[in-house]
Amino acid sequence: MSNSTHTNPTHSQTQTHIQTLGSDNHSPVHPAVFEEFAQVNIGHVIAYGDDPYTAEAIDILKKHFGDACDIYFTFNGTGANVVALSGLLNPWEGVLCARSAHINCDEAGAPERIGNVKLIPIDTPDGKLSPARLEPYIADIGNEHAVQPRVISVSNLSEKGTVYTPDELRFLCEWAHEHGLYVHCDGARLANAAAALGVSLTALTADAGIDALSFGGTKNGLMGAEAVVWFGSARPQAGFWIRKQCGQLASKSRYVAAQFSALYRKAEWLECARHANAMAARLAEGLREHECELVQTPDGNEIFCTLPSSIIEPLQKDYFFYVVDEAKGEVRLVCSWDTDPAFIESFLTRLGELLRIAS
Repeated sequence: MSNSTHTNPTHSQTQTHIQTLGSDNHSPVHPAVFEEFAQVNIGHVIAYGDDPYTAEAIDILKKHFGDACDIYFTFNGTGANVVALSGLLNPWEGVLCARSAHINCDEAGAPERIGNVKLIPIDTPDGKLSPARLEPYIADIGNEHAVQPRVISVSNLSEKGTVYTPDELRFLCEWAHEHGLYVHCDGARLANAAAALGVSLTALTADAGIDALSFGGTKNGLMGAEAVVWFGSARPQAGFWIRKQCGQLASKSRYVAAQFSALYRKAEWLECARHANAMAARLAEGLREHECELVQTPDGNEIFCTLPSSIIEPLQKDYFFYVVDEAKGEVRLVCSWDTDPAFIESFLTRLGELLRIAS
């Protein structure tokens, strides 16, 4: 994503915005999380995850992912990705991923530096991988001079805002396993994918054959909590040590774990994701009404569209969002669990005014 100061607002500008379309990371923490903090913030408990609150959170998540998995809490998404991939790879093996993947574009080389992970990026217009796109990259399996493909990493939602269906994932995982490969899912927005498809989290992971998951919470109402989930035979014996070496073991684990308990004990996580998706759907509808081109059909809470270059900066003065391709006028608009419908209508009204002036 472009960080040009010419077309992207400065950080100081966000201080005057009650809401933004820049990222679901900009949203506040769900009130249920603070209520959960109050419940766990009592007395002393054993550190590093040996406490009843962490155990409860793991049990809650296993209701969503099944019993045949190991769950480890981490601080952030980059850390979760590094931990998850490190548990699947030998030093001579690599990861096939979309060129647009977060692990390739937005983690400052953390998988390479911390996890010693070789990334093999693949061009894909919609952010999604398929066996047809992957086939040419497995030709060197068995060649001692080449990095050996071992993991396919997909993002759901993808970095283009598109979704993998359970059938697509199942087909991909079956193909991967036939070739001796694991499949990792960067699930920073997995809740949005499940909400968009009307399926369970299990349907997009264990039931589809996913071997490892970086499960996101921060983008869907949590303060700062992610989880690594390894499934079935992919579960490494050294999971605890891998997380520790990657700097992702929380001393006061109860406060990380409790965030998941707060939203996943019942259905708050799903309500949050559904709302973000619904706001994005309304925004996409309004963009079409104004004849703005959508780069991809939005499946979840992210929209990529092109706007006339002359209106981008004036629009950004009132509404924070990012430009991802200045030459094409492509912007990214992201809705959150707390996005106000009136805010979306206000944005669309201002967009219409600027488009009329530009014409």
